[in-house]
Amino acid sequence: MNGVGMSGWTNLGAALAAAISALGIALPGAAQEYPARAVRLIVPFPPGGGTDYFGRILAQTLGENLGATFVVDNRGGAGGIIGTDLAARSKPDGYTILLVSTSHAINPSLHRKLPFDPVRDFAPVTMLAAGPLLLVVHPSLPARNVRELIALAKARPGMLTVASAGNGTPPHLAVELFKTLARVDMVHVPYKGNGPAYTDLISGQVPVMFPSIATALPIVKSGRVRALAVTTVARSRIAPELPTLSEAGVPGYELSSWYGLLAPAGTPATIVGRLQQEIARIFGAAELREKLMAQGVEPLANAPDAFAKALAAEIAKWNKLAQAAGIPQQ
Repeated sequence: MNGVGMSGWTNLGAALAAAISALGIALPGAAQEYPARAVRLIVPFPPGGGTDYFGRILAQTLGENLGATFVVDNRGGAGGIIGTDLAARSKPDGYTILLVSTSHAINPSLHRKLPFDPVRDFAPVTMLAAGPLLLVVHPSLPARNVRELIALAKARPGMLTVASAGNGTPPHLAVELFKTLARVDMVHVPYKGNGPAYTDLISGQVPVMFPSIATALPIVKSGRVRALAVTTVARSRIAPELPTLSEAGVPGYELSSWYGLLAPAGTPATIVGRLQQEIARIFGAAELREKLMAQGVEPLANAPDAFAKALAAEIAKWNKLAQAAGIPQQ
């Protein structure tokens, strides 16, 4: 042993492991051992909306496949900023992860200063899925198609109200894009999440909304709201009878909603890779793919570097749209 006793080697090994851990370098077995305890999945929106719904599917399937508990922690408010800031300040050990939606890329264009950097403060895991929003109206509104809605809005400038899940959310930008391209004056009414917005939509208090297809279709099928069009460039496979907005009278309209998974910056690459690989494997299963596609979203599960590039492109796109629509920064 060259003069070094067994206890000396043990102490040296422990010191080396501590030093590696302090530097944020994962040991070879870290990914295989992860998760050894419950994982918190922060959903930065209240219960009842599309992001919450997707988060619960993700938590359940990850928990079942990784043999650990994934706990959904709803931290709604400020268009997703409150929950996202909490995630950014969490320990980067893989036991706090963040489910984001398109609003994560929109917020930088709507706020002069965020309490976090949407790129530098996070480690991208994967873009999970993407799909369209729906343009829906309350049945009491005398508009059975998009052209009739545009005509009604032009006949009543500043009188029609449009609900959204909050400032900076995809439904909000969908409203602004519609107003710009259709050249109509409608009043945006932000709510604290999709749940409260749906309540007033269904009651007719706010007659127009651009919700996610996943949460809107059951309400459409019940007859409580009427769907007029989808926001994507192509028709949805689960509602092919609905035209795109571009087809229905708003040429050039294109907007999709996506979900992604982030971890706090500094989370070991082995853990990030483990999560992405497991999600890709899970999403590759026919049963889950069909379940997600039945909700109008297409599973993606791309690699962390691909998600990083896509996120940067999304931030640039929404910034350009916000400037073109004249949306003031807060």
